[in-house]
Amino acid sequence: MSSGAEAEYYIDAKRALGNPTVFAALGVLIAAAAHHFDARAVGGLTMGADPVAYSSLTASSDLTAFSVRKERKDHGLQRWIEGPVISSEDRCLVVDDVVTRGGSVVDAINRMWSENLQVAAVVTVVDRLAGGRARIEKAANVPFVALTTVDDVFPERPDR
Repeated sequence: MSSGAEAEYYIDAKRALGNPTVFAALGVLIAAAAHHFDARAVGGLTMGADPVAYSSLTASSDLTAFSVRKERKDHGLQRWIEGPVISSEDRCLVVDDVVTRGGSVVDAINRMWSENLQVAAVVTVVDRLAGGRARIEKAANVPFVALTTVDDVFPERPDR
């Protein structure tokens, strides 16, 4: 996991999101969440957030998608945020494929704030129920929505 922690099981959301039917269905859900929170842009920390954010474009032509870099490039424009220009007046929906401890989402939010972007809410595809929700809500004071949880995806997992 990106946190460095080890788990007895792996949730491979990227494999599922590579399926066109799943990708399109997720796009509908993410676009609906963006509209619900009055967000105009959708993104998060690359790489987990990328397919989630870009899926929203399949369902709504009034959204933009972006990626938040883990590290700035040492050449070119050296941006934290990649994609279309996002105004500081545009509300952003922060997304991720799987949230465990929430560190990737908090990192993305901090980088977005450093670029004067507004965070409307956080949506994850799967919440591993490992403290991420509380950490994100404490750090960002925004709503957190999980489309599903590890209890739904893997109810018979070994740590249960």
